[in-house]
Amino acid sequence: MVLPVPARARDAYTAMARKTAEAFLEYGAVRVMEAWGDDVPEGKHTDFRRAVLLEDDEHVVFSWIEWPSREVRNTAWPKLMEDPRMRPDGEMPFDGKRMIYGGFALLVEA
Repeated sequence: MVLPVPARARDAYTAMARKTAEAFLEYGAVRVMEAWGDDVPEGKHTDFRRAVLLEDDEHVVFSWIEWPSREVRNTAWPKLMEDPRMRPDGEMPFDGKRMIYGGFALLVEA
């Protein structure tokens, strides 16, 4: 997924990401990666900034969860949605309406 996170919410987002990663791994994910954008250039036609409608005080976060199979992911998902670790401890540290997400099948692994 790709999402915008306000700079002031970095610590809250990181705490939430650690908590949810624990749940993802418990339910079968192989690994969880969360990356704070530190070199996200503006493109001529499209870019990560435009994709999430980035505002001046925000950073792009790129995150992905690796699952051993789609079946494991699909089995885990309803359980994850019921797990209290998937809810923020307070206010959501990002605007979920501008989050981009999807599932992908591996093409190349090197």
